[in-house]
Amino acid sequence: MARAKRIDIKDYHYHVLNRANRRMQIFNDDGDYQIFELILSEAKEKFDMRIVAYCIMPNHFHLILHPKEDGDIQKFMQWLTLTHTQRLHAKNKTIGHGHIYQGRYKSFIVDDDDYLKTLLLYVEQNPLRAGLVKNLRNWKWGSYYVRNYGNSEKKKMLSIHHYQITQNYNENINIKFSKEKLQSIGNSITRSKPYGSASWTEKIVKKFDLESAIRGVGRPRKK
Repeated sequence: MARAKRIDIKDYHYHVLNRANRRMQIFNDDGDYQIFELILSEAKEKFDMRIVAYCIMPNHFHLILHPKEDGDIQKFMQWLTLTHTQRLHAKNKTIGHGHIYQGRYKSFIVDDDDYLKTLLLYVEQNPLRAGLVKNLRNWKWGSYYVRNYGNSEKKKMLSIHHYQITQNYNENINIKFSKEKLQSIGNSITRSKPYGSASWTEKIVKKFDLESAIRGVGRPRKK
């Protein structure tokens, strides 16, 4: 089955996700989460990456990125996951024990405005949907906590750029997503499908030749 085509073009927003190998738990204590946040901060500085949002979960992580140059996401993610793998093995004294991540990260391009806001809610709500906390102020390992309760040093990691977080956003942080909306985002994750309005998606698909993402990766074209 062919892999979904990914795009990595500057000044667009992207959702990026990577899971642990066999979905095993890789973040087991505060120290594990802190190691990853430190590496994420280092990666931001090293590649001048704009991090709009993030959420670290026990066996995976989500990022919303806004790169400044073509190809930056690939370089950023390769360094991030390799460095995290090395440091986690060093911490756990498991050097030489193989991969931590399942392999190729998943990513898709996102329309701005309402779709970006929806995706931001989706990413930051992960601990709620997973039942890890009843209120997001109790989950320290993500941009919602950092933006609202973090110290000035941690807040430097986040870049909201032109997209402003409003009071209305915080009021809606606990709203439940419909089954249809979750399925739509899930399809974008699985197929690297652009997430946005129908007209915007059609334009992006044509511009970057992403028809396989719409049809389903590896499926033959209907005659």
